[in-house]
Amino acid sequence: MTRVVVLLLALTVLAGCGGTDGPPFRTSSPGPEPITAIPDPTPAGADAPRVIDTIASKLAVPWGIAFLPDGSALVTERDTGRVLRVDGHQVSQVGSINEVHSEGGEAGLLGIAVSPTYSTDHRVFIYASTDGDNRVLRMRYVDGRLTPPEPILTGIPQGFVHDGGRLQFGPDGNLYVSTGETGQRQLAQDPKSLGGKILRVTQDGRPAPGNPSAGSPVWTLGHRNVQGLAFDPTGHLWASEFGDQTWDELNLVQEGTNYGWPLVEGGSTLAGYRNPQVVWRTDVASPSGLAYADGYLWLGSLRGARLWRVRVDGVHASDPQDFFVGKFGRLRTVVRAPDGNLWVTTSNRDGRGDPRPGDDRILLVKP
Repeated sequence: MTRVVVLLLALTVLAGCGGTDGPPFRTSSPGPEPITAIPDPTPAGADAPRVIDTIASKLAVPWGIAFLPDGSALVTERDTGRVLRVDGHQVSQVGSINEVHSEGGEAGLLGIAVSPTYSTDHRVFIYASTDGDNRVLRMRYVDGRLTPPEPILTGIPQGFVHDGGRLQFGPDGNLYVSTGETGQRQLAQDPKSLGGKILRVTQDGRPAPGNPSAGSPVWTLGHRNVQGLAFDPTGHLWASEFGDQTWDELNLVQEGTNYGWPLVEGGSTLAGYRNPQVVWRTDVASPSGLAYADGYLWLGSLRGARLWRVRVDGVHASDPQDFFVGKFGRLRTVVRAPDGNLWVTTSNRDGRGDPRPGDDRILLVKP
């Protein structure tokens, strides 16, 4: 019965979906059945992560974190439009993006990334929501301040929900950008739209050489709302993705691949769509930030209010385990610091799903 429903949904969406004459993308096999995460809390053990410090507190929905060569970090606040510098336990404001549009939804000042050639160009990249679109801004961090932003990639669909927003430089020097479909499901399968995609662009915002379709920034499609991107040491890109009512996903991202939304949520046997490596029930995940450290992917969960650890072996992910269940509330962003520890942000100030009204903070986690 389930398979019949999925097929009927596929036929319905395809009938109303434009852009089918767009650039070609790889037809991928569904692959093996995804691993389903066990929701029971993992007992603490010798190899369990530990919170060893609070880096900063009294923050307002910290969303993006990017480290500078000196070990300090730039942090974005989604709803205030502020960019902060965190050095040790000292927090100072170094910029404010005035064009940011946020009205209590998922839009706002989101991802941030530092140029891989920062030592010579001092470039910083930010994903921001405006009144009309989501866009990637480029600026420089000079003398303790950010210069006025320059838009380099515009026209990404913006909505009250599903805005994506994660930025990550790859080992190829290009910038990878995750976007959401803003609740307009058909955008994810439309190769002409920048919504529901992972994009790959140069530091000037142009489509990177070698993209699946020349002249298009689209790297992969069929995404609902990717808020986590992380490269492992072998150069593989991983993405965490919000599901709808049933399954959240961890995906191995491969050039030109279609990840199925809205025709597929979680794994399926439909031809042409890539299955996730791991799936979670939405009440134990709602995954956002993603980082690689010590042979594992670390994934922050909002609704699930926990930190997930997933073993990585080549192109395979397995053995999901959860920690800190309910202890710190909603966990949004996870990044690996230069010293090998993890910085993990809470997201409780927006009041979604966590009973505590307290401030948001950055936790220092020893993996």
